[in-house]
Amino acid sequence: MICPKCKNHGTRVLDSRETNEKREIRRRRKCEKCDFRFTTFERVEATNFIVVKKDNSRESYNRQKLEKGIWKACEKRPVTQDQVSGMINKLEEKWSASGKEIKADTIGEDLMDALKRLDEVAYIRFASVYRHFKDIESFKKELQNLLG
Repeated sequence: MICPKCKNHGTRVLDSRETNEKREIRRRRKCEKCDFRFTTFERVEATNFIVVKKDNSRESYNRQKLEKGIWKACEKRPVTQDQVSGMINKLEEKWSASGKEIKADTIGEDLMDALKRLDEVAYIRFASVYRHFKDIESFKKELQNLLG
């Protein structure tokens, strides 16, 4: 592991703990050269599936891309990093179990369902981008479905 401060290749593990329902390992490390302490996380990459987009093109699944969209929807909302990571982890397990390829529509709908349970405002924000509301009436209809 390379020290993020001095770029030295020699670091030592001070402490290791399982986190996130035993899906990750958190390690406290110390640089042998500059004594800088930092934390790393290790998790099994079980997300090697392909996303089939609406135009039938295919691309590798990208967790960072998904997480960026979620954080845009959750901006200035009382949502924690642990909540978002946990939500994505559960969704990735579901998607990985469904095979090597998964439709982008499935990812979008599953994500909207999860956001609805996490934070209703984030759900509406995400839905407004994902569903491409063409007018205020379709937006009102989605909001009424959420409320009623």
